[in-house]
Amino acid sequence: MSDFLLVLNAGSSSIKFTIFSIHSCGENTVEPIEIIHGEVEGIGNKPVFKARDKQHRPLVEAFLNKESTGHHAALEYLLEWLGSHLPEGELVAVGHRVVHGGSELSAPSLVDKKLMQTLEALIPLVPLHQPHNLEGIRVISHERPNIPQVVCFDTAFHSSCADLTRHFGLPDELFQEGVRRYGFHGLSYEYIADELAIATPELANKKVVMLHLGNGCSMCAMDNGKSVDTSMGFSALDGLLMGTRCGSLDPGVLLYLMREKQMDISQLENLLYKESGLLGVSGVSNDMRELMASDEPRAKLAVDLFVYRIRRELGSLIAVLGGLDVLVFTAGIGENSAEIRRRVCEDAHWIGVQLDADVQMEDEEVVCLSPVDSKVTVLVIPTNEELMIAKHALALTYCQGVLNA
Repeated sequence: MSDFLLVLNAGSSSIKFTIFSIHSCGENTVEPIEIIHGEVEGIGNKPVFKARDKQHRPLVEAFLNKESTGHHAALEYLLEWLGSHLPEGELVAVGHRVVHGGSELSAPSLVDKKLMQTLEALIPLVPLHQPHNLEGIRVISHERPNIPQVVCFDTAFHSSCADLTRHFGLPDELFQEGVRRYGFHGLSYEYIADELAIATPELANKKVVMLHLGNGCSMCAMDNGKSVDTSMGFSALDGLLMGTRCGSLDPGVLLYLMREKQMDISQLENLLYKESGLLGVSGVSNDMRELMASDEPRAKLAVDLFVYRIRRELGSLIAVLGGLDVLVFTAGIGENSAEIRRRVCEDAHWIGVQLDADVQMEDEEVVCLSPVDSKVTVLVIPTNEELMIAKHALALTYCQGVLNA
């Protein structure tokens, strides 16, 4: 019988999952190997369950009972499917992505009643994400009460940032209540930092800016392997222009919309999270590929604004670091759009960024796009937040003696 681990990322209308088999690499050492990934989409409406193997070949696509559309029913179906698809396997641990760990939780943690109470208290800080993350934990606790669960926080990697970087120009009592800059995409940045240390250890302790460019976008300045500052702040709305999120916004705009347009909280949330960004500016799509192929002037404007906001934020983070040695692209756009990378690097030519025109992208963990004489090394490193969670979950459960290695 083989052991396997489940990693969950529960959102408002979907649950993404990845299954890892657990391989022994020597005495008291184990390694997670991805074998299945998939999602349940359309939760709350017409949920469909999809699973694929490591080579992205489809294993199943099934529409769930319309009368059972919630997270609980979706996870019940997932667990039942795993039992039938991996009949000789045993689920030994579950890892969860949780968006917010607050100012106190800065490391992966085993789930217990006290931790759940702490995470529930953070819901007002991220009301659109945290409740769904926690629902996944509750369902697993109900369905598999004896299986250890580990939570990993998107805010944790930025716990190394200086206190000064966390302040807004607001009264101190608001800061003490939690109105401060946290930063997100931390699991992605942690994975990139680890890969950088493995593949190019001579660069890992340099001044690095990492660009996580996908439907959600952010940047992180890292020095000596630690986060120094990041473009996202109190929420995942801050910083760069994103697929459907606005990025940095003058708060006076919100006052205007409330006063002159009589917009309420729900309308503002919908505008800022779902109707803005590349989609809002272009009026065409939130997909960078569609925008770059479009002849619509507003599509071009959206792409130009996307690149310009990166240019502006990059200059700010370079100033924070006091220089730049390494520029890393990751996530969907960062890994796959050569044109966006080219434009970003051209904008950063002033700091010594160059691209080698002869370099071709290959199916490798780390690809260097800069010539050997470039003052700044430019890399593409595919991110893998799920693997990062799996590693934490295994390390924590085995080290705590919850499982037998």
